[in-house]
Amino acid sequence: MSQGRDGIDLEVSVGYLLKEAATALRLAMEEVLRPLDLTVTRYSCLELLSQRPGLSNSELARGAFVTRQSMNVLLRTMEADGEVVRPDQAAVGKVLPARLTPAGAAKLARASAAVREVEQRMLSGLDDVDEARRMLRAMVDALIDPEPGPS
Repeated sequence: MSQGRDGIDLEVSVGYLLKEAATALRLAMEEVLRPLDLTVTRYSCLELLSQRPGLSNSELARGAFVTRQSMNVLLRTMEADGEVVRPDQAAVGKVLPARLTPAGAAKLARASAAVREVEQRMLSGLDDVDEARRMLRAMVDALIDPEPGPS
């Protein structure tokens, strides 16, 4: 179904299909995270801190695709809920590195299992998951660094 001679055919547009897949994935993740009292962003923050303890507010914001201000509010909430800890004062500059607490790690374990099931469902129709990952990485890399490398 085309939108005209100069339009983009949304049925076959890779960009549109990627956006549709991302939206479907987010909705499925929200559905399994809601009973755990987590949002996708909060889950992402827990996952990032599990894999890279001590990230700053700015680093977490970039990793979770939110603004620094939004991440700061989220981190304060997560601190109040006992999921993360940050020092009262920065050792250097303004950076307050965050770390998971045991309660945060336990919540993450339950959330990761739920998200893993969503991802497995999403990938169930693919014959070559490694090839799909390679193609997606190539797309991201091409947009981040649009200069072609040496041939």
